[in-house]
Order: sequence, then C-alpha cells, then structure tokens
Amino acid sequence: MRSKFYLKLALGLALTASVAGAQDRGKIRQLGPVVAKSTETVTNPTVRTLSGGILVNETSKRRVVLFDSTLSKFTVVADTTSDTGNAYAGRFASLIGFKGDSSLFMDAQSMSMLVIDPNGKIARVMSMPGSQSSFGLGLPGAAFDGRGHLIFRGAPAPRMPTFGPNGPTSAPEFPDSVPIMRIDLATRALDTLSWVKVQKIKMEITRSEDGRMSMSSQINPLPIVDEMAILPDGSVALIRGKDYHVDFVNSDGTKLSAAKIPFDWQRLTDEDKIALMDSVKAARERMAAATPAVALGSAGGAQVAIGGGGGGGGAPQINIQFGGGGPGGGPGGAPRPAPPMNFVPASELPDYKPPFFAGASRVDADGNIWIRTIPTKSIPGGPVYDVISRKGELVERVQVPANSSIIGFGPNGSVYMTVREGDNTFLQRARIR
Repeated sequence: MRSKFYLKLALGLALTASVAGAQDRGKIRQLGPVVAKSTETVTNPTVRTLSGGILVNETSKRRVVLFDSTLSKFTVVADTTSDTGNAYAGRFASLIGFKGDSSLFMDAQSMSMLVIDPNGKIARVMSMPGSQSSFGLGLPGAAFDGRGHLIFRGAPAPRMPTFGPNGPTSAPEFPDSVPIMRIDLATRALDTLSWVKVQKIKMEITRSEDGRMSMSSQINPLPIVDEMAILPDGSVALIRGKDYHVDFVNSDGTKLSAAKIPFDWQRLTDEDKIALMDSVKAARERMAAATPAVALGSAGGAQVAIGGGGGGGGAPQINIQFGGGGPGGGPGGAPRPAPPMNFVPASELPDYKPPFFAGASRVDADGNIWIRTIPTKSIPGGPVYDVISRKGELVERVQVPANSSIIGFGPNGSVYMTVREGDNTFLQRARIR
C-alpha cells in the first residue's frame, strides 16, 4: 500500500512539473495594419508621441525632429547648428512628455531642459534639478509623472581605482543594481522609490607593447536585468527579469507585487552557452566591422569610446585608452576602429534564458506594458510582445512585422515602430488592432 502511495505521489509531482514547464501563454495575434511610413531614415530613435505627430530624438545624429501624422514631413527642432541655437549640446539627452502636449528635452552635458511646445518650438529653458541627477535624466527611460516629479533610473556609481603615473592600477568595480529616483521640480527634493537590477559591468586592463594602457568592458550577451516603466497615472512598474513578475510603486506611495507571469523558461546547458557565445562573437565581429566605435572625447589624457555592434542584449563595449595620441585620438564623436572585443566566460551566462533584454518595455495609452520577449523557440515573422495589464497579468501576445520594433504609442490606438530595410531604418505608424 505504501509503495502505491509513493508511486501516485511521484506521478502527481511529475504531472505538476510537466504542467508548470508548459505554462499556457495564449495564442499570438498579429499587430494591426501599418498606415504610414517615413521616407526619412532614423537612427536609434526615442520618441514622444503627440496628438498631431511625433517628436523623435536621435542621439547619434544629435538632433530632435518633429514628424507630422503622415510621417512624410518633418522639421528640425534641435541640433548642433546655429539654426537652432546649438540646442543639442551633448551626447546624453532624453526626450519625454511634459505638461499637456508639451515635451521636455533634457541635455545632461549642458544641464538644461528645453520645454518644446506641440508645434515643435522651444518655448523656454529650465535648468536641471541638481548635478547628481543630470546623467540619469539624460538617459532613456526618464518620465514626468504628471504630479510635478521627474522619475528616472540613477546612474551606477562605481568604486574607482587608484591611479599610477601611466594609468589605473586596478579596474573600477560597478554595482549590479541602481536606484529608481524621483525628484520634485519645485522643491528639488530627491528620494529613492526602489532599486532595479542592471548589467554588472566588468572591466579588463591590458598593456600594449609600446607601454600604453587600455581598459575595456567585458561583453555579456545574455544579462538578467530589470525594466522600469512609468504608467499614465504616474505609478512605476518594475519588471523583474529573474522570475518575470511586476512590482508596482503606486503614485500614492503604496506598493504591490504581482504574481509571476507565465513564460517558457529555456534551460541552457554548458554546450548551449558555448554555442550561444560563439554565435554572438561572430555576429558582433560582423557588426563591429560595419559600425565603427564612437569617440566620446578625452579627459586627463584618456581617450574614451563606445564600441559599435549588437548581437545579443548586452551593453555596448566601453574602451578607455590612457597615454593620449594613437589611433582614435581626436574630437569627441569621431569614428575610430572598434576596440578588441572581450566577452565574459560562457560559464557566467545564466542557466535559464531570461525573458527580455534591457530596453524591452513600452507603455500604451491605456497603461498596458508591452514587453519584447526573447524567443525560446523559432517563430516565423517579427518579434513577439507580452502585453501586461495594470494588475501585472499577461492579457495577450502580439507579433509585429519582421525587422520591426515598437518605440512608442500614440492616441486612438496607434503604435509607432522602427522598421529596418537593408542598412536603413524608417519610422512606421500602425494600429494596435
């Protein structure tokens, strides 16, 4: 009798495990039709949708442009020319919605915030609320909560190394989490709402035959990270990458942790990790050849650059050369040969493929969170998004056209995307249904 009991128990546990491993995620529907497409190309855009068009921020081109609703016409709002008063000063700048149909363009380098009216005119200029907030406000993801606060992700604060006569004696140590900050525009009061996990940057120091020292970050193509999304009611949604659930920090200060979202977790064996790393290395080498590194300038004799190329979901490689001169010296923004690529060991990849990469979330006008998921099996067509409700529940899965990616949502059920065609990228507007 006892043996039969244990047999039934084992079968029950096996059945439960089978059901848990094959969680029901629902059918995938297709996005609605594309109704407009730009003829002007764009590069890595972030957007602010308006009732009559869309503002587009292109940090690589250092310009903000206003497209009309048909995406056929555009005007330059801010760039590096005298026509706009050199309004685009730095390389770290963000564009967010502000009061009504106005927008905020926040430039970390100049410590300024430009208020842009619905017609694309710069109405006034405000100073950033504190130097310690400027870098975080200049990065994508910041938002205005409609109640007089700016919410943004804080910058990682590394523990800096000691320096010798020829450069650092050790590599800086970066944290694996950063705070979510809220600052009051009237009082400049700053408080911490929560924390999110970010990719932990690891730096390597090398010395060339001529004695020059350089420091490069290791590339992790499959990091486990959290995402932050600001909802229309001013609440903050924190999408956790480790177990795929949403924590809400409501506008009234209360907090809610939702249940885990169903996901087809895919285990990575040691062989899988090695194969994935080999594939990513090859992809990054191809893309690095076509995408030169961008020099950000120099400081104290050090030349700083960000390497090009994608492949996987890791952050771009950072390269710092000490001693001045040599290849890649010159003004900030100048192309330079991509630095040698250093990858984390395959053993450091996670045991399960994470549900999303950094930058995967967008919020529609109804407060639903759209998460671009990492595919766990081959699916014909474009990327698939999980649509998460205000309760943190999966309500549907939506597939966009091939080579497309959602960058924002507009009024009346509209959605804006980029679409890649060969070497060019264009804007598209579609309907959600």
